[in-house]
Amino acid sequence: MKRAIYPGTFDPITNGHLDIIERALKLFDEILITVAINPTKVPLFSMTERIELIHQALSEKSINHKIQVKGFDGLLAKFALELDDFYSQL
Repeated sequence: MKRAIYPGTFDPITNGHLDIIERALKLFDEILITVAINPTKVPLFSMTERIELIHQALSEKSINHKIQVKGFDGLLAKFALELDDFYSQL
């Protein structure tokens, strides 16, 4: 199974983000959209609101299949290693 991580702050999600997601769905079996906390930015929306906006945008475009959305804080590489440990236990 080919998986991809699409990290970003998504504050808010844009049509450009959605275009990248639609293109990635043609290449990968599963996409994990990771909503980051960036301490150098002052977000317009909370992480919970950004995640909800992403779910809403994906469902409106009917591209919510094969996609998961998770928030994270810290280094993406560390988060990816934690995910790798999770998937290896399945």
